[in-house]
Amino acid sequence: MRKVAIYGKGGIGKSTTTQNTVAALAEMGKKVMVVGCDPKADSTRLLLGGLAQRSVLDTLREEGEDVELEDIRSGGFCNSLCVESGGPEPGVGCAGRGIITSINMLEQLGAYDEENELDYVFYDVLGDVVCGGFAMPIREGKAEEIYIVCSGEMMAMYAANNICKGIMKFAETGVVRLGGLICNSRKVDREDELIENFAKRLGTQMVHFVPRDNDVQRAEINRKTVIDWNPNCPQADEYRTLARNIDNNQLKVIPKPLAIDELESLLMEYGLFN
Repeated sequence: MRKVAIYGKGGIGKSTTTQNTVAALAEMGKKVMVVGCDPKADSTRLLLGGLAQRSVLDTLREEGEDVELEDIRSGGFCNSLCVESGGPEPGVGCAGRGIITSINMLEQLGAYDEENELDYVFYDVLGDVVCGGFAMPIREGKAEEIYIVCSGEMMAMYAANNICKGIMKFAETGVVRLGGLICNSRKVDREDELIENFAKRLGTQMVHFVPRDNDVQRAEINRKTVIDWNPNCPQADEYRTLARNIDNNQLKVIPKPLAIDELESLLMEYGLFN
Protein backbone atom coordinates (compact mmCIF):
# COMPACT_ATOMS: atom_id res chain seq x y z
CA MET A 1 0.00 0.00 0.00
CA ARG A 2 1.37 3.37 -1.03
CA LYS A 3 0.75 6.19 1.43
CA VAL A 4 0.47 9.48 -0.44
CA ALA A 5 -0.15 13.01 0.83
CA ILE A 6 -1.00 16.00 -1.33
CA TYR A 7 0.19 19.38 -0.04
CA GLY A 8 0.27 22.89 -1.48
CA LYS A 9 -0.75 26.49 -0.98
CA GLY A 10 -4.36 27.09 0.05
CA GLY A 11 -6.54 27.57 -3.02
CA ILE A 12 -4.06 26.00 -5.43
CA GLY A 13 -6.44 23.14 -6.28
CA LYS A 14 -5.20 20.32 -4.04
CA SER A 15 -8.62 18.79 -3.44
CA THR A 16 -9.64 19.01 -7.09
CA THR A 17 -6.33 17.52 -8.20
CA THR A 18 -6.48 14.78 -5.57
CA GLN A 19 -10.03 13.71 -6.38
CA ASN A 20 -9.47 13.69 -10.14
CA THR A 21 -6.25 11.71 -9.70
CA VAL A 22 -7.99 9.22 -7.43
CA ALA A 23 -10.81 8.88 -9.97
CA ALA A 24 -8.22 8.04 -12.64
CA LEU A 25 -6.45 5.51 -10.40
CA ALA A 26 -9.78 3.92 -9.47
CA GLU A 27 -10.71 3.73 -13.16
CA MET A 28 -7.41 1.86 -13.67
CA GLY A 29 -8.62 -0.71 -11.14
CA LYS A 30 -6.63 0.52 -8.14
CA LYS A 31 -8.26 0.34 -4.73
CA VAL A 32 -7.88 3.79 -3.20
CA MET A 33 -8.95 5.40 0.08
CA VAL A 34 -9.00 9.18 0.39
CA VAL A 35 -8.71 10.82 3.80
CA GLY A 36 -9.74 14.46 3.70
CA CYS A 37 -7.68 16.47 6.18
CA ASP A 38 -9.39 19.84 5.71
CA PRO A 39 -11.78 21.05 8.46
CA LYS A 40 -14.23 22.12 5.73
CA ALA A 41 -14.71 18.40 4.96
CA ASP A 42 -14.87 18.95 1.20
CA SER A 43 -12.05 16.69 0.03
CA THR A 44 -14.28 13.86 -1.23
CA ARG A 45 -17.45 15.54 -2.47
CA LEU A 46 -16.69 15.07 -6.19
CA LEU A 47 -16.04 11.36 -5.68
CA LEU A 48 -19.33 11.13 -3.78
CA GLY A 49 -21.39 13.01 -6.36
CA GLY A 50 -21.65 16.14 -4.24
CA LEU A 51 -22.97 14.44 -1.12
CA ALA A 52 -21.82 15.97 2.15
CA GLN A 53 -20.12 13.18 4.05
CA ARG A 54 -20.36 13.21 7.83
CA SER A 55 -16.87 13.71 9.22
CA VAL A 56 -15.07 11.53 11.74
CA LEU A 57 -15.17 14.29 14.37
CA ASP A 58 -18.90 14.92 13.85
CA THR A 59 -19.58 11.19 14.15
CA LEU A 60 -17.60 10.96 17.38
CA ARG A 61 -19.36 14.03 18.79
CA GLU A 62 -22.79 12.62 17.98
CA GLU A 63 -22.29 8.92 18.70
CA GLY A 64 -19.31 8.67 21.01
CA GLU A 65 -16.41 6.34 20.30
CA ASP A 66 -18.54 3.24 19.73
CA VAL A 67 -18.49 3.47 15.93
CA GLU A 68 -17.93 1.06 13.07
CA LEU A 69 -15.64 1.64 10.11
CA GLU A 70 -18.58 2.09 7.75
CA ASP A 71 -19.91 4.88 9.97
CA ILE A 72 -16.98 7.06 8.92
CA ARG A 73 -16.10 5.68 5.49
CA SER A 74 -18.24 5.91 2.33
CA GLY A 75 -17.99 4.34 -1.10
CA GLY A 76 -17.35 6.72 -3.98
CA PHE A 77 -16.64 6.73 -7.71
CA CYS A 78 -15.31 3.40 -9.06
CA ASN A 79 -15.23 1.82 -5.60
CA SER A 80 -12.99 4.50 -4.11
CA LEU A 81 -13.29 4.85 -0.32
CA CYS A 82 -13.86 8.27 1.23
CA VAL A 83 -13.22 9.63 4.73
CA GLU A 84 -13.45 13.21 6.02
CA SER A 85 -11.57 14.08 9.20
CA GLY A 86 -13.52 17.26 9.87
CA GLY A 87 -12.56 19.80 12.49
CA PRO A 88 -13.66 21.59 15.65
CA GLU A 89 -16.44 24.15 15.76
CA PRO A 90 -15.25 27.48 14.29
CA GLY A 91 -13.07 29.40 16.72
CA VAL A 92 -12.69 26.47 19.09
CA GLY A 93 -9.77 24.06 19.31
CA CYS A 94 -7.05 22.99 16.87
CA ALA A 95 -8.08 21.81 13.43
CA GLY A 96 -4.97 19.66 13.22
CA ARG A 97 -6.36 17.50 16.02
CA GLY A 98 -9.03 16.29 13.61
CA ILE A 99 -6.38 14.74 11.43
CA ILE A 100 -4.73 12.99 14.36
CA THR A 101 -8.04 11.73 15.75
CA SER A 102 -9.22 10.58 12.33
CA ILE A 103 -6.09 8.62 11.42
CA ASN A 104 -5.91 7.01 14.85
CA MET A 105 -9.58 5.99 14.57
CA LEU A 106 -9.07 4.51 11.09
CA GLU A 107 -6.13 2.50 12.42
CA GLN A 108 -8.14 1.23 15.38
CA LEU A 109 -10.99 0.17 13.09
CA GLY A 110 -8.68 -1.70 10.71
CA ALA A 111 -9.02 0.54 7.66
CA TYR A 112 -5.38 -0.02 6.73
CA ASP A 113 -5.29 -3.77 7.41
CA GLU A 114 -3.99 -6.07 4.69
CA GLU A 115 -7.35 -7.75 4.15
CA ASN A 116 -8.68 -4.46 2.78
CA GLU A 117 -6.15 -4.79 -0.08
CA LEU A 118 -5.67 -1.06 -0.51
CA ASP A 119 -3.28 -0.03 -3.28
CA TYR A 120 -3.24 3.61 -2.15
CA VAL A 121 -4.29 5.86 0.67
CA PHE A 122 -4.34 9.57 -0.20
CA TYR A 123 -4.27 12.34 2.41
CA ASP A 124 -5.56 15.68 1.12
CA VAL A 125 -3.94 18.12 3.54
CA LEU A 126 -4.88 21.74 4.18
CA GLY A 127 -2.45 24.43 3.07
CA ASP A 128 1.17 24.86 4.05
CA VAL A 129 3.01 22.90 6.75
CA VAL A 130 2.58 25.51 9.49
CA CYS A 131 1.04 23.43 12.26
CA GLY A 132 2.12 20.19 13.89
CA GLY A 133 -1.36 18.75 13.38
CA PHE A 134 -1.36 19.35 9.64
CA ALA A 135 2.17 17.95 9.44
CA MET A 136 1.02 14.81 11.24
CA PRO A 137 0.74 12.59 8.11
CA ILE A 138 4.43 13.13 7.38
CA ARG A 139 5.61 13.56 10.95
CA GLU A 140 4.52 10.10 12.06
CA GLY A 141 5.09 8.24 8.82
CA LYS A 142 1.41 7.93 7.95
CA ALA A 143 2.29 9.33 4.53
CA GLU A 144 5.54 8.27 2.92
CA GLU A 145 5.19 9.83 -0.53
CA ILE A 146 4.48 13.56 -0.90
CA TYR A 147 3.32 15.44 -3.97
CA ILE A 148 3.10 19.23 -3.93
CA VAL A 149 0.52 20.98 -6.08
CA CYS A 150 1.87 24.32 -7.24
CA SER A 151 1.78 26.78 -10.13
CA GLY A 152 4.10 29.38 -11.61
CA GLU A 153 2.68 32.02 -9.26
CA MET A 154 5.07 33.47 -6.70
CA MET A 155 3.18 32.53 -3.52
CA ALA A 156 2.46 29.00 -4.74
CA MET A 157 6.19 28.48 -5.23
CA TYR A 158 7.02 30.01 -1.84
CA ALA A 159 4.58 27.58 -0.24
CA ALA A 160 6.01 24.62 -2.15
CA ASN A 161 9.51 25.56 -1.03
CA ASN A 162 8.35 25.81 2.61
CA ILE A 163 6.67 22.42 2.39
CA CYS A 164 9.97 21.00 1.14
CA LYS A 165 11.61 22.38 4.30
CA GLY A 166 9.09 20.41 6.36
CA ILE A 167 9.64 17.25 4.33
CA MET A 168 13.42 17.59 4.70
CA LYS A 169 13.08 17.97 8.47
CA PHE A 170 10.92 14.87 8.91
CA ALA A 171 12.87 12.84 6.31
CA GLU A 172 15.93 12.98 8.55
CA THR A 173 14.28 10.72 11.10
CA GLY A 174 11.58 8.99 9.04
CA VAL A 175 10.59 7.47 5.72
CA VAL A 176 8.83 10.43 4.11
CA ARG A 177 10.06 11.44 0.66
CA LEU A 178 9.06 13.93 -2.03
CA GLY A 179 7.59 12.30 -5.13
CA GLY A 180 7.51 15.51 -7.14
CA LEU A 181 5.64 18.66 -8.09
CA ILE A 182 2.26 18.74 -9.84
CA CYS A 183 1.83 21.98 -11.76
CA ASN A 184 -1.81 23.02 -11.72
CA SER A 185 -1.51 25.67 -14.38
CA ARG A 186 -2.51 29.28 -13.87
CA LYS A 187 -1.32 30.21 -17.40
CA VAL A 188 1.74 32.06 -16.17
CA ASP A 189 4.23 32.82 -18.97
CA ARG A 190 6.69 29.94 -19.49
CA GLU A 191 5.07 28.19 -16.55
CA ASP A 192 6.07 24.66 -17.53
CA GLU A 193 9.73 25.71 -17.94
CA LEU A 194 9.67 27.53 -14.61
CA ILE A 195 8.30 24.59 -12.64
CA GLU A 196 10.63 22.13 -14.41
CA ASN A 197 13.56 24.34 -13.38
CA PHE A 198 12.24 24.76 -9.84
CA ALA A 199 11.79 20.99 -9.49
CA LYS A 200 15.30 20.34 -10.75
CA ARG A 201 16.77 22.73 -8.19
CA LEU A 202 14.80 21.00 -5.43
CA GLY A 203 16.26 17.69 -6.60
CA THR A 204 12.93 16.33 -7.79
CA GLN A 205 10.72 16.33 -10.90
CA MET A 206 7.56 17.86 -12.30
CA VAL A 207 5.30 14.81 -12.28
CA HIS A 208 2.80 16.39 -14.66
CA PHE A 209 1.73 19.76 -16.02
CA VAL A 210 -2.08 19.96 -15.70
CA PRO A 211 -3.37 22.58 -18.15
CA ARG A 212 -6.06 25.02 -17.10
CA ASP A 213 -9.37 23.98 -18.60
CA ASN A 214 -12.94 25.10 -17.93
CA ASP A 215 -14.08 21.48 -18.04
CA VAL A 216 -12.76 21.18 -14.48
CA GLN A 217 -15.22 23.84 -13.33
CA ARG A 218 -18.01 22.36 -15.45
CA ALA A 219 -17.48 18.97 -13.82
CA GLU A 220 -17.46 20.54 -10.35
CA ILE A 221 -20.73 22.35 -11.04
CA ASN A 222 -22.15 18.93 -11.87
CA ARG A 223 -20.64 17.61 -8.59
CA LYS A 224 -18.37 15.13 -10.32
CA THR A 225 -14.75 14.52 -11.19
CA VAL A 226 -13.86 15.23 -14.81
CA ILE A 227 -13.54 11.51 -15.59
CA ASP A 228 -16.98 10.83 -14.14
CA TRP A 229 -18.59 13.84 -15.86
CA ASN A 230 -17.05 13.46 -19.33
CA PRO A 231 -14.59 10.57 -19.62
CA ASN A 232 -13.82 11.39 -23.25
CA CYS A 233 -12.76 15.03 -22.85
CA PRO A 234 -9.05 15.99 -23.14
CA GLN A 235 -8.85 17.09 -19.48
CA ALA A 236 -9.88 13.61 -18.36
CA ASP A 237 -6.85 12.26 -20.22
CA GLU A 238 -4.63 14.80 -18.44
CA TYR A 239 -5.67 13.36 -15.07
CA ARG A 240 -5.20 9.83 -16.39
CA THR A 241 -1.66 10.76 -17.39
CA LEU A 242 -1.02 12.28 -13.95
CA ALA A 243 -2.33 9.11 -12.29
CA ARG A 244 -0.12 6.89 -14.46
CA ASN A 245 2.91 9.06 -13.73
CA ILE A 246 2.31 8.73 -10.00
CA ASP A 247 1.66 5.00 -10.30
CA ASN A 248 4.92 4.50 -12.20
CA ASN A 249 7.00 6.97 -10.19
CA GLN A 250 10.22 5.59 -8.74
CA LEU A 251 11.91 8.91 -7.92
CA LYS A 252 11.32 9.73 -4.26
CA VAL A 253 13.85 12.09 -2.74
CA ILE A 254 14.74 14.21 0.25
CA PRO A 255 14.28 17.69 -1.26
CA LYS A 256 16.83 20.48 -1.16
CA PRO A 257 14.81 23.65 -0.47
CA LEU A 258 16.02 26.87 -2.02
CA ALA A 259 17.22 29.84 0.01
CA ILE A 260 14.83 32.78 -0.31
CA ASP A 261 17.25 34.81 -2.43
CA GLU A 262 17.78 31.81 -4.71
CA LEU A 263 14.03 31.36 -5.14
CA GLU A 264 13.51 35.05 -5.84
CA SER A 265 16.36 34.97 -8.34
CA LEU A 266 14.62 32.11 -10.15
CA LEU A 267 11.36 34.04 -10.23
CA MET A 268 13.15 37.10 -11.58
CA GLU A 269 14.80 34.98 -14.25
CA TYR A 270 11.37 34.10 -15.56
CA GLY A 271 10.08 37.65 -15.30
CA LEU A 272 7.71 37.28 -12.35
CA PHE A 273 9.14 40.35 -10.58
CA ASN A 274 9.41 42.52 -13.70
